[in-house]
Amino acid sequence: MILFKKNVGKVKVIPLGGMNEIGKNMTVIEYGDEIVIIDAGLSFPEDEMLGIDIVIPDISYLVKNRDKIKGVFITHGHEDHIGGLPYFLKKINVPVYGSRLSIGLIEVKLKEHKLENVELHAVKPLEKIKFKNLEVEFLKATHSIPDAYSVAVHTDQGIIFHTGDFKIDLTPIDGDVMDFHRICELSSEGVLLMLSDSTNAERPGSTMSEKNVGKGLDELFTKAGESRIIVATFASNIHRLQQIVDVAKKYGRKVSVSGRSMLNVVSVAKDLGYLDIDDDMIIDLNEIDSYEDKELVIITTGSQGEPMSALARMANSEHKKIEIKKGDLVIISAHPIPGNEKLISKVINFLLEKGADVVSCDIADIHVSGHACQEELKMMLRLVKPKYFVPAHGEYRMLKRHAELAEEIGMSEENIFVISTGDVVEAGIDGAAVKGRVPTGNILVDGLGVGDVGNIVLRDRKHLSEDGLMTIVVTISKDEGKVLAGPDIISRGFVYVRESEDLMDGAKQIVRDVLGECEEKSIKEWAYLKNNIKDQLKEYLYQKTKRNPMILPIIMEV
Repeated sequence: MILFKKNVGKVKVIPLGGMNEIGKNMTVIEYGDEIVIIDAGLSFPEDEMLGIDIVIPDISYLVKNRDKIKGVFITHGHEDHIGGLPYFLKKINVPVYGSRLSIGLIEVKLKEHKLENVELHAVKPLEKIKFKNLEVEFLKATHSIPDAYSVAVHTDQGIIFHTGDFKIDLTPIDGDVMDFHRICELSSEGVLLMLSDSTNAERPGSTMSEKNVGKGLDELFTKAGESRIIVATFASNIHRLQQIVDVAKKYGRKVSVSGRSMLNVVSVAKDLGYLDIDDDMIIDLNEIDSYEDKELVIITTGSQGEPMSALARMANSEHKKIEIKKGDLVIISAHPIPGNEKLISKVINFLLEKGADVVSCDIADIHVSGHACQEELKMMLRLVKPKYFVPAHGEYRMLKRHAELAEEIGMSEENIFVISTGDVVEAGIDGAAVKGRVPTGNILVDGLGVGDVGNIVLRDRKHLSEDGLMTIVVTISKDEGKVLAGPDIISRGFVYVRESEDLMDGAKQIVRDVLGECEEKSIKEWAYLKNNIKDQLKEYLYQKTKRNPMILPIIMEV
């Protein structure tokens, strides 16, 4: 029996990301004067977020309550769970706890961000970290990356259980199955509230075992014959990498790796013993020309068609070391993330044009999900038997379907909370309810800028991308207010000036008329003048072109 200081109120569960969205996972558990944070992920920008690199959670609530924070507890090493950590630690430097592999991957990220003096703790399954009112316990889970954990937060109000990302795989590649025994023990102790992965809540049945992929890869390697094999997959899917390496070894092929993230993961996983590959099997990309095609397997990033990825650069003949040639077998071992279908299709078309044979998961069994489907989600609910349930990690339709699954196994609708990022769920022995919200939202990262690009800047970027820009330059006498030069017009992304002389002449005349009117009235307020030019030009250009370019008047005084 765990003893805690009593009577410190209810437990607050506050998601700062991962609700009604894919990625950016971050959950706050607050009890009394202590806060623990589960994961600190990122998400990738949506189409309308022009020029944005990544999106991270708004942590203003945590900045305000920094003195309460005891640490960040990482479920596993995927970017949507650790990618936001460097940005978080730059503002709030607290201890970070996770598996050996998760901590190894985090160390690489911190070096890239030149972050030092961060307290990192590699913890083992069933290890517990005790605080005054809270105790955090890690449990072994199964996912598409080794060393994935679920997290149990013990309080005197009951246990808050977070599954993390999981699937129920009884034959995992590393043989390390989910800790069902400890989960059942926690259920007996009393789970007050459970948060559970909802990514595949709309998919019936159960997720196939990762071992099925090995059979599909073996068949493709057999058919490849004398061809060079290029396999694109997620860099973090170390189980998948292990199966590719094993099949390559079986057929006497050397392995080379392309893509910065792939190189980082392979290096960390090999050093920590999560990837078993003989040193003499790995060759540098610079050495591949010394081997025959039938002796080579190239493992690369780019399974989602990302424009700057190694596979996309190969497809576009922009890769410095690898040129796609006729007969190459390209295996894309990943399902498209929603929204990436066009990117992947484009890459596949380019590869086919170059004479490569392309096999995707639509054609062969070369990918399985790392997330639980409906029967596994129901089994987890049955095992844990939480009093209250919060579906997590998914778009609204996924969270809603997961809630319905909980009702199907007998949970009361009033004990299930489908919430949004920022909602505060307060749970205790005597009940649970949604009690208000905390500040939340997206922080956009563009280059070195974190949070300096907001809705107004994005709106301007969208405007520029759709309608272009027209700049009007005028030089005016400071004393007399007379036009000394101009107006000169520069157009970018609107019309080609040399082919639109009549339109440009008309625009110049509009500006001259506005300037003449202001000169007659002795108006020297440049803000008024600029607004007049904008209004008159906007109306004229829309009448002539049915377009609304951004209009930028520049007035220079002499």
